[in-house]
Amino acid sequence: MKINFKHVLTQRSVFIAALSVCFIAAVAFAVLSLLITHDSRKNNEEFARKTFLRKYETVEKEFKNIEDYQYLLRALIQKDGLKNYKDYSSVLNNLNKRRKLVPYSWYYYYNGVSGESGNKDLLSDILKKDQKIENYTKIKNKGPGNFNNYLITHNDSIYWLSYDSLLQANKKMLYYGSAVSLDNLHQYFSTVDQSPNTYTYVFSKEGICITHPDKKYLGKNIFDFTDIRPQDTLTSKAELGYTERNTISEYLDVEVIRFIKPLKTDNFEGYAAVNYVSFLIDESVNQTKRYTVYIFLAALLLIVTVFILFYRATNMAFQEKEKMQSEKNMLLVENEKMHREEALNQLQQLKNNINPHFLFNSLNSLYMLIGLNRENAQKFTMNLSKIYRYLIVPPKENLVPVAQEISFIKQYMDLLKSRFDEEISFELMINHEESLEKRIPYLSLQLVTENAIKHNIATIDNPLAIIITVEKDGIIVKNTWQPKTENVQSVKFGLDYLSQIYGYFKNNNLDIYVQDGYFICFLPVMD
Repeated sequence: MKINFKHVLTQRSVFIAALSVCFIAAVAFAVLSLLITHDSRKNNEEFARKTFLRKYETVEKEFKNIEDYQYLLRALIQKDGLKNYKDYSSVLNNLNKRRKLVPYSWYYYYNGVSGESGNKDLLSDILKKDQKIENYTKIKNKGPGNFNNYLITHNDSIYWLSYDSLLQANKKMLYYGSAVSLDNLHQYFSTVDQSPNTYTYVFSKEGICITHPDKKYLGKNIFDFTDIRPQDTLTSKAELGYTERNTISEYLDVEVIRFIKPLKTDNFEGYAAVNYVSFLIDESVNQTKRYTVYIFLAALLLIVTVFILFYRATNMAFQEKEKMQSEKNMLLVENEKMHREEALNQLQQLKNNINPHFLFNSLNSLYMLIGLNRENAQKFTMNLSKIYRYLIVPPKENLVPVAQEISFIKQYMDLLKSRFDEEISFELMINHEESLEKRIPYLSLQLVTENAIKHNIATIDNPLAIIITVEKDGIIVKNTWQPKTENVQSVKFGLDYLSQIYGYFKNNNLDIYVQDGYFICFLPVMD
């Protein structure tokens, strides 16, 4: 029997066959999508739980580090009472600054008999109910740490303050503790553990937000700006010790898996909430290949077509995005160049003022010396001509080797000796030879020395001692603190120059203070 394919392959039959193939392909594609989605979601949720536990351990560890810091501070204070609390606070703060830790220590001393107080700090305003503090909230804690905790708003920033007190004889009271900027605390956590697709915030038992990537939520009640319910914090009833729920992020406005677990130390009682963004990612390539084989014949054409269209659309979007990013990077580079050129121009103007400033002071000293001692005036003039060679061509980068500055200051002190003789004593100590190869700002030693002579008494009976010590991290210039009784007119040119040039090179370790009868200036060295 002959079969007439002309009648079999009619237009209607081809149309029906095409529809059937499309229907089968659609069903197969739907089944495949469901299987892939199910496995991907399962793997994604398991990965989210592992990420949450790792993130939580990191946050818990850092909170315990803050607590250990508070216990260390308490042990030091209670060991010596009121003897060395200033030194302890200063040393701990310097260590934290060098190690880039979050907390810094403070103290507030009050004498109940004399009414004398010292080191006014943020918390001292709370203790005295000063009106300068804009807002503060007490954080309750039943732990054994016995520290008092406050959240305080000051100068548009929020701080977490923990303090304790030590009562001495004669109604002497010492308040001491640590302070943490909540904004800096979250920034610190974000650099400690950079887990992908997650963000974390911590809130107290009362719901007060301690850390959050969005600064506007700090210090606010967590129940006001999130959909967290009271039952979400009842983790004791949960089998794994934490609660887990899918929700919409108040920060990213996308679906997240939110984990909440108690965060408790001796000095803090609250919760850590870790939010994991729920992106569905195929992590089972082998399973995808197996499912594709089952429905390959039915879905091949549709899958290839969709892939080609998707690839073309994605490729065009990617190229457009790359173009926009390239233009944005060019604008950022140009903007950075403009800011750097502006800063260099400002430093150049400061540098151009140094030479006339120094020459004016030197000629003024020469004028005074001519009337007192003509022989010393001649010697002064010869020394001035020698050291002025150093000032003819200032360095372009405003930095010179330490050895070069040391050589110049020796000549400069010889110049001053011609005028002051026994009224000034000068001592130079080099405790770290390697520091001579590093650099410091141009004329920095001369500016500090000149400042000492300008503002202090220098007589034969009370000579002015100037001591320069070269250490590993910087140069210490100190002079006996014997200020003049009359006011000395000054525009603070030298100190402003040093502050701005250290600020330009992003070095904030310049330190000027008075201690044990000496005016001390610490000039950090730079590589």
